[in-house]
Amino acid sequence: MQNLDPKTTALVLIDLQKPIVARPVAPRSGADVLKTSIKLAESFRVAGAPVVLVNVGWLPDFKDALRQPVDQPMQAPPGGFPPDFMELAEGLAKPGDIRITKRQWGAFYGTELDLQLRRRNIQTIVLGGISTNIGVESTARQAWEHGYAIILAEDACSSHSAEAHDFTIKNIFPRLSRVTKAENIGFGA
Repeated sequence: MQNLDPKTTALVLIDLQKPIVARPVAPRSGADVLKTSIKLAESFRVAGAPVVLVNVGWLPDFKDALRQPVDQPMQAPPGGFPPDFMELAEGLAKPGDIRITKRQWGAFYGTELDLQLRRRNIQTIVLGGISTNIGVESTARQAWEHGYAIILAEDACSSHSAEAHDFTIKNIFPRLSRVTKAENIGFGA
């Protein structure tokens, strides 16, 4: 059991948006990740610890997206993203939660995430979301570089494939964080 201090710990959930949660993901469904994340968020709220909900999105013209020369550039889908693309999944957000919008994989660069965490004296973040090896991993790397202690709630994550999820869980996260199940995350008496 990870007995955390609610005064210095925040939950950061990545990209649990309606269309992202609805996509086929593995090793667990988006609905299962959402259910675990909602339960985890409620435990943080009850303890008085901050809950940070991060979504990703761009302007309709997609001009605020990164455009470096890469082999597989990200492109807006034909006709653009659906109107509800940036909306968080039902039942996740509650009054008092911190909301952050990012325009790239990681949640720190170009956002207020670090500012909001530091102003609240946060030293440890518990991390979850979709996709394990993209938004969650990028945010974990940035958090580690910013000096935060990280706990990954493995069962509050999923990816486009079980193989991509497992590779990150087994090879990347142990170097950046402590990896555990959501049920093992709690607050000391």
